[in-house]
Amino acid sequence: LYLRHGFSHESSKQTRIPTWKKRSPRSLWSFVTMDKGGKKTKKLEELKFDNLVLRALPIDKDKRNIPRSPVPEACFSIVDPTPIKEPILVSASLDALSIVDIDAGEVKRADFPEYFCGNKILPGARPAAHCYCGHQFGYFSGQLGDGATMYLGEIINSKGERWEIQFKGAGKTPYSRTADGRKVLRSSIREFLCSEAMAGLGIPTTRAPTCITSEKSTVIRDVFYDGNPEAEQCTVITRLAKSFLRFGSFEIVKEEDPVTKRSGPSAGNKKVLMALLEHTIKTYYPSIWESMADNANDATSTYLRFYKQVVVNTAQLVASWQCVGWCHGVLNTDNMSILGITIDYGPYGFMERTDKDYICNGSDNDGRYTYGKQPAMCRWNCEKLAEAIQMAVPLEESKKVLEETWDATYKSAYYGKMKLKLGLGEGSVSKEEASLIDSLLDTMQESSADFTISFRLLSGFVRALSQEISGTSSSEKSTTEAFLEAMIKETLTPYEEILESMKPRMAMNQIQMLVMMARQQPFMLQRFPHLMSDLRKLKQLDEFQKISEEKRAESNREKWSSWLGKYRSRILQIVAAESKKYDGNVFSRIASSMDSHNPKYILRNYMLQDAISRAETHDYSGVEALLQLVRDPYAQEPAKNIKDLMSKEVLEKYRKRAPKEATKIRVT
Repeated sequence: LYLRHGFSHESSKQTRIPTWKKRSPRSLWSFVTMDKGGKKTKKLEELKFDNLVLRALPIDKDKRNIPRSPVPEACFSIVDPTPIKEPILVSASLDALSIVDIDAGEVKRADFPEYFCGNKILPGARPAAHCYCGHQFGYFSGQLGDGATMYLGEIINSKGERWEIQFKGAGKTPYSRTADGRKVLRSSIREFLCSEAMAGLGIPTTRAPTCITSEKSTVIRDVFYDGNPEAEQCTVITRLAKSFLRFGSFEIVKEEDPVTKRSGPSAGNKKVLMALLEHTIKTYYPSIWESMADNANDATSTYLRFYKQVVVNTAQLVASWQCVGWCHGVLNTDNMSILGITIDYGPYGFMERTDKDYICNGSDNDGRYTYGKQPAMCRWNCEKLAEAIQMAVPLEESKKVLEETWDATYKSAYYGKMKLKLGLGEGSVSKEEASLIDSLLDTMQESSADFTISFRLLSGFVRALSQEISGTSSSEKSTTEAFLEAMIKETLTPYEEILESMKPRMAMNQIQMLVMMARQQPFMLQRFPHLMSDLRKLKQLDEFQKISEEKRAESNREKWSSWLGKYRSRILQIVAAESKKYDGNVFSRIASSMDSHNPKYILRNYMLQDAISRAETHDYSGVEALLQLVRDPYAQEPAKNIKDLMSKEVLEKYRKRAPKEATKIRVT
């Protein structure tokens, strides 16, 4: 994963960094408290490992820990981490560590970083690498696997829950192909922080207990693809989930693909597939497995129920993403969890300016994984899963389940969450409410409004409406007029910034030359993948410039005024149904509920880059500050420990739209 900027390699080192309050490493832990719920916490040596998956699924018979393909008839290969020199703790999520009962005080141990980078192995753990395949950008790629990730083991916590813990960046495995099995500071900080940010948002996700780096062990990376490679710090994060099995885990039995001519390493091996299905259903979908006892002669129905539940979980997950404006960036089948949780944080991005065609991954030149296409792509991946298990479940039956389940589940989850964001209450969505929600998203896109801030501000509209109805408002303007001014000032992207974002990466003379060449030799398009992306941008730019800045501003005001009028009427209907005299307490309850579903802070790319830039100078306090900020993104006021770590000016800056220069940041 690379962060790329629109400015030169040299100038990137001089990016302005916000003012943080200086804290010593020890003082970062001044807010740590023991578990107040009475839960017994443990020292590292007391963790209870039970590595079930290594007993339940076939293990690679070849013990060589060298990149090789295929690795047949195996779901895991036993491996050993490669040590790093003088590991340093960048940050630790005490919330994530508490899931497996690790005492907060353990973080202060001198050898804590050693255990969480792979230099030392926790008692009972057994590192291994998982073999899986994947459809990448629509094409079957054959064997992939854990090229930089290692299963460490499964911990049974005090609740009796089974949690798998992983290393990411701990060295080569049989699935590393031509890579070195390492991760660097940039990508590791991004995954560490977003894992915890998604948890704070209430979205199903893997967790990230720790981020460990070394200022002595480095790898070479060409950050800007400009022929100027640099040495970067080796960094290891730990990841936590009930399981990291994914759609691609089942694709290892896929026969030769008719397009790519590639097959899974265990192609046609039904025994391997049945072992995967049995372990997955028995361990992670126990209620479905138990029902098999009543229908011992009809295993197909059990597998269908399992498949349907995976479809439901996936549809609900992507609905959650859409409702916070989050894009995954690489929705390949190998990045889709069999449990319906968010996994593999790479070139992700929170959408800032509302745009259904938003692409967070700078390498996605064809726009396959745009914000608006995510639900369709996840559905497509579910279809690929159906194909992967067809030796156990007839394909026509699983496809029928997908057809009958996906749309209804997704729409119910999506509109249900959107209703809560708008204060429209729980329950099924009416046609009028669905229209109100859809027209809001249209208005936000047409006016280039910031996705997160627009939703957050709407609770203020409800509170102001309460004052207007009760006659206690001090404003001479109507609620709609006053809100429009705030909306335009705080959420709408300035005209010049929109123009800047639509500019193509290549110079016009280069584009014209390549278009001429492509007309004669179409294969040239494959050699210059950025060309199609730039041509789309030019078309957007042409359409955008047809309307003057003044007319666009007038149109935006009219669209928002029209939508707010409809929204005002719907809120008043809801309040009237609960209170004959438009009780202010009802307005207040609705507004507070909205705040609990619309985050005040999200991990914008420039915020991450601020923390990364500091970390690359060996100052890791910015990572810790962001970690604490995203733990509770819905809070009206940041907790005291956040104010201790981050200045008031920075907090205010991070609440607002990203600065203009942030548009130059590209993640690939």
